Amino acid sequence: MNRLPLRLVQLYGGLLLYGASIALMVRAGLGLDPWDVLHQGVSEHTGLSIGLVVNITGALVLLLWIPLRERPGLGTVSNVALVGLSMDATLALVPRVGALAAQVPLMLFAVVLNGLATGLYIAAGFGSGPRDGLMTALHRVTGWSVRLVRTGIELVVLAAGILLGGTAGVGTVVYALAIGPLAQMFLRMFGVRKPKSGMDFEVRRRRGILRPWSRRMDRHPEPSCADAG
Repeated sequence: MNRLPLRLVQLYGGLLLYGASIALMVRAGLGLDPWDVLHQGVSEHTGLSIGLVVNITGALVLLLWIPLRERPGLGTVSNVALVGLSMDATLALVPRVGALAAQVPLMLFAVVLNGLATGLYIAAGFGSGPRDGLMTALHRVTGWSVRLVRTGIELVVLAAGILLGGTAGVGTVVYALAIGPLAQMFLRMFGVRKPKSGMDFEVRRRRGILRPWSRRMDRHPEPSCADAG
């Protein structure tokens, strides 16, 4: 049975839901994940929408893959293009929430939705997001552990985001503690086997081309909270 259509639905559904979930965390106002604290801070200082900042940042991070010799997949490019658009669309539709009794449930729902979206996107198997790819590329180049590299990157972007006025708070802590287990649960739930033929969208033994299937997923299949990868 051809699973490619299902994988594409998972990829794009996951990316759109990922952007929506972060927008809901913005509306909850109780704190964002480290990268989005940075995105929000940059947005505040530039006047650009936070979704546009997400897309621009993703593209800039993707440029860092070049000297690190990391290859993007279809999921990588789609991440850069779609997550920010989904965030801005959701922010346009969902009003601000002021009462704490509404903020807390909205934040918790957004974290769970983010875990679901992450599981969908990663399980599709079309490559990592730009921020996760940076993390694993630095792990490969430096020899440092993934945990150490990830922690270092996220502490730097969180500190920069706070200095720029991004929102860090209880939502940041809840996200950090919950996203790993949630993403892992949904990854197992939505997992799709890679076809045995290995022929869908992958061109083998040719250098310098974009591979919609990233072999990084074979090396590092576990989800990270850096992005929807």
